[in-house]
This record gives sequence, structure tokens and C-alpha cells, in this order.
Amino acid sequence: MKKSEVPQDKSNLESANFRELCYAVDENGEYTTAHTTGWDPKTIALDNAIEDINQRVQDAKDRVKNNQTSPIEYYMEFHKMDLPILASYVGIWQWRVKRHFKPKVFQKLSNKTLQKYADVFEITIEQLKNLKHAN
Repeated sequence: MKKSEVPQDKSNLESANFRELCYAVDENGEYTTAHTTGWDPKTIALDNAIEDINQRVQDAKDRVKNNQTSPIEYYMEFHKMDLPILASYVGIWQWRVKRHFKPKVFQKLSNKTLQKYADVFEITIEQLKNLKHAN
């Protein structure tokens, strides 16, 4: 796109006084950088993605409150991780991490294992065990 056509739509970037860097073609046909405050299609897509993430976090929190899953799943969603990422961060196989989502299994975890999760989520073991401390 031409530098003069770089969109300047309203977005969250504009309200925070940020501008995104993108590439455009100048009047000489050369690629150059240009700043944009936003682009409606991109803003809509990002807003939808954030809404989906927030819904997944809330669903996980509800499942914890209903004793259908452990707080590990909630904190995984809250930190925008998936099972493979979390497993690699804590150094535990995926099938074991998934097993730790079961409330009965979670209650029997050692402090050493709980500390691995707490370190990844940057919380204490007490906060991990007690979801009411969650944001």
C-alpha cells in the first residue's frame, strides 16, 4: 500500500498514544516505514481474540469453582498458555500435566510439584491452591 493510504483508524493503540510501525511504498516506489494508529479489520480481529481468551479464562475459573478441574488449568488459561507450553515450562510430560487438572490428583501433588507450577505462574503455592486470590 502507498504511504498516503496507511490507515489511521481508531484503536486501542490511539487511546494509549501508541502507533504501530508498518511498511508502505513511498512516492518513489521504494519501501519505507509508516506509522498507523490502527486499522479497523485488525482491531476487530484482536478484540474478538481477546474476548475469546477472556471467555476461556472465565470458563476455567467456573470449572475450578465447580470442582471439575484444578486451579492449574485456570492459571494456564489466565497466562495464555496451552498444554504443550505449560508442560515444557514446568518440565513435566503433557499427559501428567493434564492429569494434574483433575481435582483429586491436584490435591495429592507434592509441594515440590506445586512449586514448579507456582514458579511458572509467578504466584505462591497458597495462591495456586486457593483460587479466591486469582485476579
